[in-house]
Amino acid sequence: MELLFIGFLIITSIVGIAFIIERSIALRWNKVLPPAVVSAVNACRNNEDIGMLERVCESNPSSLSRLIIKAIENLKWPKEENEEALQTHARQEIVKLERGLVVLEIVVGIAPLLGLVGTIFGMMTLFSDLGKTGIPDPSALATGIAVILNSTLLGLLIAIPCLIAWNYFNNKVQAMVVEMETICTEFLRRQYNLIEQP
Repeated sequence: MELLFIGFLIITSIVGIAFIIERSIALRWNKVLPPAVVSAVNACRNNEDIGMLERVCESNPSSLSRLIIKAIENLKWPKEENEEALQTHARQEIVKLERGLVVLEIVVGIAPLLGLVGTIFGMMTLFSDLGKTGIPDPSALATGIAVILNSTLLGLLIAIPCLIAWNYFNNKVQAMVVEMETICTEFLRRQYNLIEQP
């Protein structure tokens, strides 16, 4: 039965590793905020540059590109309405960026618990057998306890890297969100200043 808990722990570790690799690829800074798009947004100083910016955004699909395209589509709206629409769209992009982090959070919580349950079950089985047969060899008892504690150790060894990855990716997403917000706010400010000019 203890092997069943070890099996669950191995599956949990595979899921954790898979999501760490997937998020590492998906949350690359250049993929979420492509330098070409950032440069094009900064270079967009007048209405003639809007077409160039749209082309750059379409050729570099990313969270930032989708937000800038949405802002451009709504430039005919009042500034406040455009900002509200952009915030709604930004929330959807944040959900996409955070996808998978909840799985890492679950792995962080469940791996030590599975290890602990495996250890407790192993201890119960060991002491039940000892109650029936007595203690024939103290070294066998020590070896049995050491084997049982492997579940707890394995659970912790799975949870710790997943916790580190979860914290790292959360902080990275927050930094990306702040950067996208700054870029979009500055873009809208410049565009509406141009519109308001006589």
